[in-house]
Amino acid sequence: MPSTADTVRAYYDRFNAGDWEGMLALLSEDVAHDLNQGGRETGRAAFRAFLKRMEGSYKEKLEDIVILGEGMRIAAEYLVVGKYVKTDAGLPPATGQTYRLPGGAFFDITGGRISRVTNYYNLDQWLRLIGAR
Repeated sequence: MPSTADTVRAYYDRFNAGDWEGMLALLSEDVAHDLNQGGRETGRAAFRAFLKRMEGSYKEKLEDIVILGEGMRIAAEYLVVGKYVKTDAGLPPATGQTYRLPGGAFFDITGGRISRVTNYYNLDQWLRLIGAR
């Protein structure tokens, strides 16, 4: 069985490849997804809907990924390199703005699958980077 660090690394490898189904396969059916500065969504179906929304509005890759720790709780930090291509609900208009933004995430691993993903980045900094502030 892969280590928890291997599972998180595979999650990010699939993200960078745009392999949404591969990402979803690494999640537990009842995965808890804590949105940055938002609420919690539960379940693989909700995560699939989130990925679809994100894919439509953002083109992102993660660089300099560092996996921190090992065991049932693990973290990662990275640099988001992205382009805002379609206006996301409740956010400023998209005009193809590019950005480089540090981010991080915390994970719970249960039975070899990711059972919680909590994402963090500085929303005010992102708004400044896209020229909204």
